[in-house]
Amino acid sequence: MTEGKKEIKRIGVFTSGGDAPGMNAAIRAVVRAANFYDLHVYGIHRGYEGMIDGEIKRLETIDTANIIQRGGTILKTARSMRFMSPEGRKMAYDNLIENDIDALVAIGGNGTFTGAQVFLNEYGIPTIGLPGTIDNDLYGTDYTIGFDTAVNTAVQAVDKIRDTADSHNRLFLIEVMGRHSGYIALHTAIGSGASTFLIPEQATSIDGLVDKIKKALKRKKLFGLVIIAEGNHIGETMDISKMLEERTTDYDVKVTIIGHLQRGGSPSAYDRMLASRLGHQAVVALMEGKYNVMAGVVNDQVVFTDFEQAIKNKKEPTQDLIKMAEILGM
Repeated sequence: MTEGKKEIKRIGVFTSGGDAPGMNAAIRAVVRAANFYDLHVYGIHRGYEGMIDGEIKRLETIDTANIIQRGGTILKTARSMRFMSPEGRKMAYDNLIENDIDALVAIGGNGTFTGAQVFLNEYGIPTIGLPGTIDNDLYGTDYTIGFDTAVNTAVQAVDKIRDTADSHNRLFLIEVMGRHSGYIALHTAIGSGASTFLIPEQATSIDGLVDKIKKALKRKKLFGLVIIAEGNHIGETMDISKMLEERTTDYDVKVTIIGHLQRGGSPSAYDRMLASRLGHQAVVALMEGKYNVMAGVVNDQVVFTDFEQAIKNKKEPTQDLIKMAEILGM
């Protein structure tokens, strides 16, 4: 963790990368905590892109009224190729200096923190990161902002699919987000009582999947639910469907891709609480001289993890959790 006393008067806050439910609650917490401590907050629209283009505006407490329950982000978000260049970062820095911004709170995931670390190394602006991503794949926190809501959304969708699967003796392949992380798929499988799951952290063949489905048939299971993460080892969900149809005729195989529904919607109470807690602590940490770190919650305690560790260290579901999901799905 990097520490160094520097008087903080103006904080810039922005959201970057994929949106996640609870980002607005985090923005609200940063603004209101800063105002309590007599600091000014400036909202940077469209992440690093907006920083480059000078889309920076003062945020008052009134600007954060009636947003804690809203999904998405009032500051908008974007991915920025220009920020990857020294020229782009220089433009962003000049705009921060023009607005007398002393420090930053960056809400996002790996890409956001990678950019923040490079920016800090070049220009020395203190930055605290908040883990805003539905994937729950950031090292240094038990849960990321948006994950709980995304899982709840997926589970509610699977509950509805279960009704039609049961009525028609169908096997449903339900794809959830997770190109590099299986957290959403695993938690959705457990929460929905699915038969089995496919995640990036566990190598599974099509033959292995067929074996599990045939075992379910022997138990006289009348329908099946398979939760599939995008980044599973077998392939695209539609291709998996075709392979299953060739290998078993006992089920009518259907595919549902939940997609971006998981990103939207009102954040859960847990995500609002997590975002509020971390947003407040980000302001306090900057005042105490901490920077170049991500704020997270581990064992219900706020902790700070260096950006480098948060980015490079891999976070995966435990084998105990995976084993439990397999047992309960039988």
